[in-house]
Amino acid sequence: MRDMMANLGIGIIGCGNISTTYLRLAPLFKGLEVRSVADVNMDAAQARAAEFGTQAQSVDDLLANKAVDVVINLTIPDAHYAVTKRIVDAGKHAYSEKPLVLTLEQGVTLRDLAKAKGLAVGCAPDTFLGGSHQQARAIIDEGRIGTITAAVACVQNHGPEGWHPSPEFFFLPGAGPMLDLGPYYVANLINFFGPVKRVGAITSSATPTRTIGSGARAGQEIPVKTPTNIHALLEFHSGAMVNLTTSWDVWHHKRNHFELYGTEGTLYVPDPNFFGGTLELAGKDGSLTEVAPWDHPFGKVNQIDKGRELANYRTAGLADMVAALQGGHDARCSLERTLHGVDVMTACLISGETGQFVTLTTTCTRPAALGPDEAQALLR
Repeated sequence: MRDMMANLGIGIIGCGNISTTYLRLAPLFKGLEVRSVADVNMDAAQARAAEFGTQAQSVDDLLANKAVDVVINLTIPDAHYAVTKRIVDAGKHAYSEKPLVLTLEQGVTLRDLAKAKGLAVGCAPDTFLGGSHQQARAIIDEGRIGTITAAVACVQNHGPEGWHPSPEFFFLPGAGPMLDLGPYYVANLINFFGPVKRVGAITSSATPTRTIGSGARAGQEIPVKTPTNIHALLEFHSGAMVNLTTSWDVWHHKRNHFELYGTEGTLYVPDPNFFGGTLELAGKDGSLTEVAPWDHPFGKVNQIDKGRELANYRTAGLADMVAALQGGHDARCSLERTLHGVDVMTACLISGETGQFVTLTTTCTRPAALGPDEAQALLR
């Protein structure tokens, strides 16, 4: 039997841009050792393997590699379900980039398969484990803003067609702002409030086509086949009511990413696409103050991107899943929570089509908080 305190062998399927993030950050964490990378394009796998000093294999060979215990799925969203299913069928634990799947039915199939085989499946995003979001969680749990009765969460911009050279997939069913960016927001809402009871939404698209703004195909029009403007109302089992907006039909706005309204005050939470950021707190007197950041390892700046200081600890969710496998506790980025998130997001789209509230068929537990000590224990 493998020593459960030893590193688990990590394989990566999909050697696109996001793979560099995992390969660069995985060495920060205990229990992880990248042993192989694969891609349908063998040249891409070999280039990434040479860059990071690991082995390049075909997908079939990686899945048969006895030194690989956990496989990270970094393929395109439309392939996530099929590839993760292959990973589990091969008898290996899986960790996927978001979204886990594109339909609830796919997620249920994965859940049942993983359970039957006794394997773990986890999924990004793990940004809710960041220092700022976990400090917000602690403020909520300490009751500093009382009982939260309502909140707003919003991601609004004008979409990826302006900067992405091949943005078609963003505007097809299974993508759009809800399934592309919504996972960051929904995961953090579950971190704050637990599971959702029912949702209602209105959806639309401002235009039937988009124009590519960069690259060799600049000026070419592409079709829009999924809603790009979603305004949803989420009712949580906790009693909180949340207005969730995901839109690629907005040129400019001044709305905050998260505003949490409690009986004793208001908490402003930064962008859940990142691990860090500034928290602001207002009490009953209306005075607004910046919250002094706590000493959380996943809130410390470790990257400069275009002059912006960032805390980037992607792979934390994988490291927590590996620690859960070794320690027998519940992984924070678990299949249960990810599946519930998929249910929330797809229910919003269904509600937009039908004009009816949708009661969710899944539920989950609220993830355990990840305080500074617990986060530090994941790092080497």
